[in-house]
Amino acid sequence: MKILAISCSPNAQGNTVALLNQVLDGARQEGGDTELYSVSGKTMEPCRGCRTCWQTGQCVIQDDMQALYGKMAQADGIVFGIPIYFYSMNAQAKTLLDRSGPLNSPDRSLANKVGGVVVTAGSLALVDALKDFYFYFATRQMVPANYVAAYASPEGGVGAMEKCVKAARDLGRQMVKIAEMKFQYPKDIERARFAYGTHTR
Repeated sequence: MKILAISCSPNAQGNTVALLNQVLDGARQEGGDTELYSVSGKTMEPCRGCRTCWQTGQCVIQDDMQALYGKMAQADGIVFGIPIYFYSMNAQAKTLLDRSGPLNSPDRSLANKVGGVVVTAGSLALVDALKDFYFYFATRQMVPANYVAAYASPEGGVGAMEKCVKAARDLGRQMVKIAEMKFQYPKDIERARFAYGTHTR
């Protein structure tokens, strides 16, 4: 089982990456094949809202997201590492969500992949980021695993949080075990691509 950890932190050596490495250690304990991808130093432009990916399954923006699409498509499980900036998920995390439209087609989707989340913050807004990502999992028909939420301050402080470190390792182990179950959403029931609201008849 391939478990991909994506650090959305611009800091290549911070608390988010430290916790994701613990998740991957846990995944390897269960025989998982692991990879850490960091957005640090990468170029990822914001979504332009052109909706080309809805028709073609491809993003018109040629940047480092192109390589990440392939990694996400090939993984059996994806754990997202999200730092909180100004009481919300950081810009890189939101960009990743917005730009993931090309992974929403029948031939290249996130459906049935296991999803996990690691959120780090010095203060509030952990819950909002978790809710956003678990709603993302639902709309992509991913299989939700657990999460780890850490009030980790100062930088590097997460290493001393024994229960948090254990929870991260357990998340990695859980993701491999869930992926091995090979859950499949029913193919004969169409997945809702949009939220239903007042426009629905």
